[in-house]
Amino acid sequence: MLKRSLIVLIFLFVTSCGYESIYSKKNSINYNFSISSINFEGDRDINLKIKQKFNNYILNKKDKEFKINIKSVSEKLILAKDLSGDPTSFKNTTTTYVEVFAKNNLKSTFKIKKSVKYNNISNKFELKNFEKELKINLAETITDELIFKLSNIQ
Repeated sequence: MLKRSLIVLIFLFVTSCGYESIYSKKNSINYNFSISSINFEGDRDINLKIKQKFNNYILNKKDKEFKINIKSVSEKLILAKDLSGDPTSFKNTTTTYVEVFAKNNLKSTFKIKKSVKYNNISNKFELKNFEKELKINLAETITDELIFKLSNIQ
């Protein structure tokens, strides 16, 4: 009886905590900027993911309008090899260079760099798919940080 009441009590506290994701579509209305144009250069997969996540900010017009130039670079490094010379672990580093313009004046420039380490997979097809998924996850993380930085530009 005590366990059931404890579980119900914990469930009530957790469900009524009011948790919302910071970067949800609902909260994108709270950010006080919009994007009039974006120019991309560099890695296609990363740029597509960034563009997809910025669609909410392109459609909603706000007082602060930015033009953004984004250059993304992704590189894969071999960290370790086995005795036969085959790679055993890798590091994927994604760097995004951003220039922000407001009213045709350069407002800010910054660099966002994210990396992830992972081990080799014997099946090369699975390795390639895994690396593509990692790249997309890094692009989402970079985009979230970029949205936060843009919301803080005065």
